[in-house]
Amino acid sequence: MVDIGKKIRALRLGNGLTQDELASRLELTKGYISQLENNLTSPSIQTLFALLEVLGTNIHEFFANEQEINVVFKKEDFFEKENDDLKHRISWIVPNALKYQMEPIIINLEAGGQSTIDDPHNGEEFGYVLEGQVTLVLNKKRYIIKKGETFYYMANKEHYIVNNGNTNAKVLWISTPPMF
Repeated sequence: MVDIGKKIRALRLGNGLTQDELASRLELTKGYISQLENNLTSPSIQTLFALLEVLGTNIHEFFANEQEINVVFKKEDFFEKENDDLKHRISWIVPNALKYQMEPIIINLEAGGQSTIDDPHNGEEFGYVLEGQVTLVLNKKRYIIKKGETFYYMANKEHYIVNNGNTNAKVLWISTPPMF
């Protein structure tokens, strides 16, 4: 069952409106808005449509069943893939990231390992070195990034990372739009 009053209040507050401001825009009284929000009265269809229009939504969205969106992901939710030839393991740490604007991964590079060479593409990429040290190769230019340091670039040039060190390296790497 939809709690109409609660949803109206949430929409009003989400739009930064007081009961007075909402009532004024609809040529209603503050008392009537208060009664609606407390489920003491029900709006007419015409009033409900006007109310939803002022609040930036429509009848379909208002009554749609809201599914709980998962915002926390655990290790068992991750998808991992190893590449023995390139000596790396990638963990996709947000399931179904392709439907989002960003795609975060953690890439573990063994000594001498490297990521796949990415051809130029639209978007931007960001990385944070969690362990070890890597070399970012961006359009043939090399940048050394140590633990605790970050990198950020437009992805319109060939790019990849390499671990030239003697120990493993671990990088949080985020691409927008999703590319990995």
